[in-house]
Amino acid sequence: MAMGCEIRHVADVTILDLTGRLSLGETLTLGEGQQLALADAVRELSDQGHKRILLNLAAVKYVDSSGVGQLVGTLTSARGHGVALKLLNPVKQVRDLLRMTKLHLVFDVHDDEAAAIASFAKRAAMGA
Repeated sequence: MAMGCEIRHVADVTILDLTGRLSLGETLTLGEGQQLALADAVRELSDQGHKRILLNLAAVKYVDSSGVGQLVGTLTSARGHGVALKLLNPVKQVRDLLRMTKLHLVFDVHDDEAAAIASFAKRAAMGA
């Protein structure tokens, strides 16, 4: 199965608008015939010089434990490649899952796109 993914850029922030389900075996459809795991897509973007990535989860309606594992693996991979990764607009089910697993303490989660984009600049100004 594959999740939909549209990539857009606002200033120096790369936004991945994800759609579908995030669960075991799900990959992202990027362009014609290109399917990658979420962590691989972020790593590829990093290799292209994109170091501020926002995952827009507004249209991700379902995440299971394997999907949470993908998010954690993606965050770990992103940090290892010097990428600041944040989450945007998780739906209630996803937000509840993040709270239940205490991952809301690990991920930087935002409800407003403009505020999320601005938070990258604030973090850079603080030297983090």
